[in-house]
Amino acid sequence: MILNPWIVSVIRRLTCCTHISTMSPGLTLFPYPVFVYGTLKTNEPNHSVLTDSKNGVATFVGHARTVKKWPLIIASSFNIPYLLYSEGKGHHVHGELYNVDEKMLDTLDELECHPDYYERTMESVEILGEENIVTNAAIYFLKKYKPSLLQKPCLETYSSKGDHGLVYVPRYMRQNADPNATHWREVLRSE
Repeated sequence: MILNPWIVSVIRRLTCCTHISTMSPGLTLFPYPVFVYGTLKTNEPNHSVLTDSKNGVATFVGHARTVKKWPLIIASSFNIPYLLYSEGKGHHVHGELYNVDEKMLDTLDELECHPDYYERTMESVEILGEENIVTNAAIYFLKKYKPSLLQKPCLETYSSKGDHGLVYVPRYMRQNADPNATHWREVLRSE
């Protein structure tokens, strides 16, 4: 049986350096696949988080899209991209798939304020290429959102400088304007 070289390279990237974490509760397999759809993508404002070795290791696997449809919106006074946990609405969202180590996963959890703000959930994504491969990956969703957010325009692909005109405001610029993270109240529903 002859395997397509592209498939072989993807399988290698998905399975390289696998080990089991002993520091996390339960058993977590590393590298850990993470799908990014917003400001962590290449050429977006927070991509440096993935490329800074002080944060851990992130290995690019490929361009991917969600298997299920989800609403990707831009909201809050800081124009933050959110993937709302409302299956079947929106689009098959395009992004990038990375394998990350434990340190990088912790960094991403901290950046996304998991589980208080975004929540990391495993979902199926399709790696785009010669032959699309489906795998599971962690995706950071906004689950406790205000229902009114579903009325916002849904995107298939996010760019901070897209035609929407809603330029993302980086965290360092938000800290003086919103030191108590009150923008969370703009998107999170009251419990």
